[in-house]
Amino acid sequence: MNSAENERFQRGLAKLKEIDGEAGERVVASLADIAPDFARYLIEFPFGDVYSRPGLDLRAREIAVVAALTALGNAEPQLKVHLRAALNVGVSRQEIVEVIMQMAVYAGFPAAINGLMAAKAVFTGLDDLTAAQSMSSGQLGVAG
Repeated sequence: MNSAENERFQRGLAKLKEIDGEAGERVVASLADIAPDFARYLIEFPFGDVYSRPGLDLRAREIAVVAALTALGNAEPQLKVHLRAALNVGVSRQEIVEVIMQMAVYAGFPAAINGLMAAKAVFTGLDDLTAAQSMSSGQLGVAG
């Protein structure tokens, strides 16, 4: 990798971590053994080039991605990653639900229902994780 490619990769990796945290890194790592070049492209192009552009903040970009993946209707694993990313960059649950509902107008009710079910699964998973972390850290006390 030359220095320009390395800079693009590093910029993309930093942006991926900012948006997706560990979830994005897990997706890339899962591709490394079957398609390492594709894993690199996934970091360089979407995150090193597109997400790093000025003009839209990460919040607006993730709203657009949630809408697009919902409209596709066949990208549930990617939608779930980007639902978490949207929450991570400041999109509220209510805003996510509204964006997905809006897609019923343009992509149809089946796509919107699938998107809402993906959102429900992500929200429930995050709530369960938060509850488990609270219990393990002793934040839930017994009233007495």
